[in-house]
Amino acid sequence: MSNLRGKTILLGVTGSIAAYKAAELASSLTQQGAAVQVILTAGAEKFITPLTFQSITGRKAYTDADLWSADAHILHVGLAHGADLMVIAPCTANSLTKLAQGQADNLLTITALALQAPLLIAPAMDAGMYQHPAVQKNVSVLVARGASLVGPAQGRMASGLVGWGRMMEAAQIAGRIRLALGRGGRLAGKRVVITAAGSQEPIDPVRYLSNRSSGKQGYALAQAALDFGAQVTLISHPSCLTPPEGADLVRVGSAQEMQNAVLQACEEADGLVMAAAVADFTVKDPAAHKLKKRDGVPALQLTSAPDVLAGVAEARARLPRLRAVIGFAAESQDVLQNAVAKLKSKKLDLIVANDVSSADAGFAVDTNRVTFLFADGRQVALPLKPKEEVAEDVISQLASFLE
Repeated sequence: MSNLRGKTILLGVTGSIAAYKAAELASSLTQQGAAVQVILTAGAEKFITPLTFQSITGRKAYTDADLWSADAHILHVGLAHGADLMVIAPCTANSLTKLAQGQADNLLTITALALQAPLLIAPAMDAGMYQHPAVQKNVSVLVARGASLVGPAQGRMASGLVGWGRMMEAAQIAGRIRLALGRGGRLAGKRVVITAAGSQEPIDPVRYLSNRSSGKQGYALAQAALDFGAQVTLISHPSCLTPPEGADLVRVGSAQEMQNAVLQACEEADGLVMAAAVADFTVKDPAAHKLKKRDGVPALQLTSAPDVLAGVAEARARLPRLRAVIGFAAESQDVLQNAVAKLKSKKLDLIVANDVSSADAGFAVDTNRVTFLFADGRQVALPLKPKEEVAEDVISQLASFLE
């Protein structure tokens, strides 16, 4: 689920070896529900065929030959006015020049001139070219007109040179597209704090106590909040997941670090969604050096870890901007009873309860089955859904609290 559903994305592809990444981008956007219209320059056709994009998107891919055909009335106007966003990926130095100067000598550039939607540009050129003063001048002109640049990245080029000029990866560009489409959404102008993944409580310098949380639900919540137009601070315990484009990532380890980061972030936040699986217990006196097996089984003395949501509840009086707090209750028994108790004790506006003993919901899976419990006593049970859809439902509720 994403804010790409039902949107029309105009994808321009110019003559760069990075054109193969454009095919991956077209596939990703299509899978996320967008209608992708592709325009290839003559140079792009040297690297990749229109048939490739037609096969991926299920739609005709346009070339300069179509500009002079009788199949469509004023083709470039129809393409430009029907788009919710245009992205040119890859965009060569030559095409950057044409866009900056307003040239209209091919279907891509003439369509860009007729565009009334946001324009994203993903440059791709060999090392040294992007930093040339002429290219930088063109970049400045385009940015001043409202275009947004995605990259380029630094790395090894096809030529073997290393430097700035690599086109960003398809997933990063797709994330930036979602970020652009989210502007003006229900949470525009709001700052939201999302927490994710499981805390790590140190035993010694190399070992820790943790839990099975992967962070998938929390990261999905961060992406959904971005889709709704929010400024997002994602406070995450260690996770192998890639943060969504546009989120301000704060990495933490222990429960104490999470509490410190949350309280600090909430000073400027309108809403908090606490999806992290924070430890209830921590090791009282972690060893200064690695514990050795030869010394026998150590006796670990546990003590209570900081209660992050309780700390937020206590601090809300001095956090006037924080208008909504949503928590999660991962339970293995008496799910609703335990969730209600947590809802009341932590003074939450909403708690999302789920049974982590279920094989198809909870930790380390892509789906979740949750129940919303509101402060006013309402309960709404949701069916099994992908975590992305659960995240969308949660953030929709957050938007309702803040509207």
